[in-house]
Amino acid sequence: MEYASPLSAPPEVSVVIPCLNEVQTIAICVAKALRGLAEAGVAGEVVVADNGSTDGSRQAATSAGARVVAVARRGYGAALQGGIEAAAGRYVIMADADDSYDFSTLRPFVEALHGGAQLVIGCRLPSGGGSIAAGAMPFLHRHVGTPALTLLARLLFDTRIHDINCGMRGFDRQAVLDLGLRTTGMEFASEMMVKAATHGLRIAE
Repeated sequence: MEYASPLSAPPEVSVVIPCLNEVQTIAICVAKALRGLAEAGVAGEVVVADNGSTDGSRQAATSAGARVVAVARRGYGAALQGGIEAAAGRYVIMADADDSYDFSTLRPFVEALHGGAQLVIGCRLPSGGGSIAAGAMPFLHRHVGTPALTLLARLLFDTRIHDINCGMRGFDRQAVLDLGLRTTGMEFASEMMVKAATHGLRIAE
């Protein structure tokens, strides 16, 4: 079954997906995102920020209903930054293109943003009400790395989150652009969290 987000109004929410050679999963992610927007009852769009795919990912994303923007500067953070800049919505919800996050579950992010949060971070860990499929996260990442970094963030920046590394998050687009994020690699998500906290953005989980 195909889903489409409401298009009678300009998009309020842009789902941004960074992509580099994800032809096996990108269409699945786009379809889930469109369904998530429809079920959340918001006008939206799906923006795939393609970072130089050569495997047909761009065509697959377009066929699934996404707007594809080419981002020449390489890196996870660079692709996200390009997608955020190209997004038309007031709010952005981002996650990876490998189907490791469920784009159909956008409603809680939208509700938190409507409630006044400027950055909404998902949580994969049971301590924050999340869950991880068997084998989806390496043991050390799950039990050592992510908890340790999250605890550090809670102590240094007085955050109340449980999973600083969760890649699915929503935010006020202009508020995040105003942070002046600069990193181009995987550290982009951590930079976003730290700067959001130090700049006093309203953060929810």
